[in-house]
Formats: sequence, C-alpha cells, structure tokens
Amino acid sequence: MLQASKVMRAKGLYAIEFPARPGLSRCGVLKTRLSLILLFFLIFAPASAQPGPPQGGLEKLEIITSSGTHEFLVEVMRNERQRERGLMFRRFLPPERGMLFDFEAERPVTMWMKNTYLPLDMIFISRSGLVTRIAENTEPLSEKIISSGSPVYAVLEVNAGTAARIGLKTGNRVRHSIFQKQLDGSSGAN
Repeated sequence: MLQASKVMRAKGLYAIEFPARPGLSRCGVLKTRLSLILLFFLIFAPASAQPGPPQGGLEKLEIITSSGTHEFLVEVMRNERQRERGLMFRRFLPPERGMLFDFEAERPVTMWMKNTYLPLDMIFISRSGLVTRIAENTEPLSEKIISSGSPVYAVLEVNAGTAARIGLKTGNRVRHSIFQKQLDGSSGAN
C-alpha cells in the first residue's frame, strides 16, 4: 500500500506526493501519478458533466412522406431542463434515432447548435403533427439562431441528411403520442 509522504496545497488544489519506490524509474513514477490523477477525476467527476443519453427510454415516432412511413426511436424532452440540454455534447446519434422536443403548447421556437457536435436536420411540427418547417444540415457548434418561423408544438432533431433521404416536405405528417388525434381519427403512435 502506498503511503503519502506529504500533501501540498497550491492554488486551491491538493497534490499528494508519494515516495519513490525502489526499482521504479522516474518515468514509472510519472505514469503512476498520472494514473492516480485520472482515477480521481473518473471517480469524482460530477455525473452531469459526463455527456450521454438521458435516463429516459426511447419512444416510437413515425414520419409519413410520399416515399412511405419511416419509423424512428426518439428520446422525448418534456421539461425545460431536458430541452435546454438536448443533444449537446453528444458525439454520435444512431441512424433512425432522434430527439423530440415537446414544448407543451404551440409557440414560436428558436433553437441553436451551441455545444452540439453533430450536424442535424431540425423538423418543426404543429400541434396536429404536421411538418411546418425543415432546417436541414444545421452547423455544429454554431450559436446562430434557427427559428421555427411560426408557432410550433415540437421540434424533432435527426441526423443531417435524414430529411432529404426520406423525402420529407412541409405538410408531411408526424405520428407520436404528444400530437393531437390525427385526421383519420387515430391517436399518434407511441
């Protein structure tokens, strides 16, 4: 077991100095110290600082275009804290996955790509589930404001290129449980 020979305090940080072990080179001592520092940060780093998917489950969402019905699994952001974080800090979004922002009422919405590393297509959707606007291939890490252009109920973010690949147009329908009953009388898919 290692014993600390002294603890030094500098600029509010604590450093523990371990005595050199016989037969351990200066390089080996440095590697040991770096390993301990890394271990410390992995153990004590706040969970909120570590990017990754929210704890909630995935829900089914369908987009109906002239090329057919396209199924996605989405994370749904239902509160302000979740909506603020969105896909920030993510480095990967699997194909046929997305994030649905539920704003709970129709209103003008503005989005941005700050701290978002993935290029995305943003799909703005009315309360009835109709696509009202598409912002394709948004620029990663940009603070440029992306406006809904009119009041919307939700925004769906998917990988860039998805809208073009499925032939998405304004006026197409999105089915999910957050949208009002569809024109055919059935509720949205969940």
